[in-house]
Amino acid sequence: MLERLLGDDVTDHGRYLPEVIYGANDGIVTTFAVVAGVAGAALDPAIVLVLGAANLFADGFSMGMSNFLSRRSEADYRTAQGTAADDGDKSPSSTALVTFGAFVVAGGFPLLPYLFVVRPLFPVSVVVTGLAFFVVGASRSLVTDRGWHVNGGEMFVVGMTAATVAYVVGNLLGSVA
Repeated sequence: MLERLLGDDVTDHGRYLPEVIYGANDGIVTTFAVVAGVAGAALDPAIVLVLGAANLFADGFSMGMSNFLSRRSEADYRTAQGTAADDGDKSPSSTALVTFGAFVVAGGFPLLPYLFVVRPLFPVSVVVTGLAFFVVGASRSLVTDRGWHVNGGEMFVVGMTAATVAYVVGNLLGSVA
């Protein structure tokens, strides 16, 4: 099915790597921000699923459409400048779809403990989130020359730093409310 949507481009394994990594990382971070904010503010865990699902689809759609508009603007700029577009360029529609898909799939991982009620909810979500960051990062090694542990560690550190910021802000604002 994916090949039908994206054409032969899907067989070029590294072709959509930027969209996959960007969408996946942002999906994990922003969804975990919801989880961490709710946990930090000591709100009802059921709120995580409602806000998390709303975030997944609304922000994922926004990311995909922003990617589409960015790519479309780039193509329009090249046309206006009289610069021929490279025939190997990815279409704005395909990059938008890949970004959205990566966001929703990877971004769903922090919600899994809440969906399946695996206790303790927040600590398990932290572990699942860390693993998701590491696995997505390590998977870059399938199409790059960097080691899986370096790629995984890099994305783990960047992602968990952002996750920590989300928790601290939620905790601070929860104590104010």
